[in-house]
Amino acid sequence: MAQRTLLVVLFDDVQSLDVTGPVEVFAGAEACSPGTYRIRTASLDGAPVRTSSGLTVVPDAALTGEPVPHTLLVPGGAGSRSPDPRLIDWLRVHGPRAERLVSVCTGAILLARAGLLDGRRVTTHWAYCEKLARDHPAVEVDADPIYVRDGHVATSAGVTAGIDLALALVEEDLGRDIALTVARYLVVFLRRPGNQAQFSAQLAAQTARREPLREVQQWITEHVADDLSVETLATRARLSPRHFARAFQTETGMSPGRYVDRVRLEHARRLLEDTLDGIEEISRASGYGTPEAMRRAFMRSLGTSPAEYRRRFRLAPVAPVN
Repeated sequence: MAQRTLLVVLFDDVQSLDVTGPVEVFAGAEACSPGTYRIRTASLDGAPVRTSSGLTVVPDAALTGEPVPHTLLVPGGAGSRSPDPRLIDWLRVHGPRAERLVSVCTGAILLARAGLLDGRRVTTHWAYCEKLARDHPAVEVDADPIYVRDGHVATSAGVTAGIDLALALVEEDLGRDIALTVARYLVVFLRRPGNQAQFSAQLAAQTARREPLREVQQWITEHVADDLSVETLATRARLSPRHFARAFQTETGMSPGRYVDRVRLEHARRLLEDTLDGIEEISRASGYGTPEAMRRAFMRSLGTSPAEYRRRFRLAPVAPVN
């Protein structure tokens, strides 16, 4: 198997975890399968850079002296919002020559400025999706997924989503077993498909200001198999169904039905990942009632069936990295 070079671009005010998260994943994979990855870091002039958290990182070399890598990884951070024009010029020239072009967080802004994302579907940190779409109308920005693959270009959402994307790339290169081994060693989960939302239901929805609505939000998560119709939830909140639905949407930014759908989907996913329960049992425990109803929900939201989801994302015991 040919060795793949990973070149990580460094610049002042880079987000340190955008760099170290993916690097740890690829380094772990190299430890599992020596000779598969050669990891390099480079800044414009080869000088040390200061990250947004104040850490100083010493690169291996200057960008101008590095050969074309297999995978070019561009991290994000505060420095991506006002980059050195020389960095954009370098990306514009050298980015298209890499076999795989990857960004983490707002690194997508740098790739977009270099014209490398035009006509592609991408994502970035949720707080900058609107800006990316506004500033670069030729780019199709999807604010929901944690990472997106479009041809040889892969972009991820904020910070830790870079670890998810790196694990997916390792699985693509070296197989599921090595990716799982690295995930366990880093105490993270090889469970998040790229089209999973950047937020869980509880994070995606705002916390309601009024106590009755906050109580209903919590009750939903603890009673996913119960009747969670608007009428039932409105009764718990001591409001009319119409008033409840309007107030819930206003205070959480999400309709009651949408919130229930996301909570049930997350509950079913966890059972598929963590237990050996049957599909029928999980569908009942998650409030779907029937396996077919759960299958439709999974296909609609994740593009895969519950059985296939379990096959791909259930974490099996594997040996740790030495």
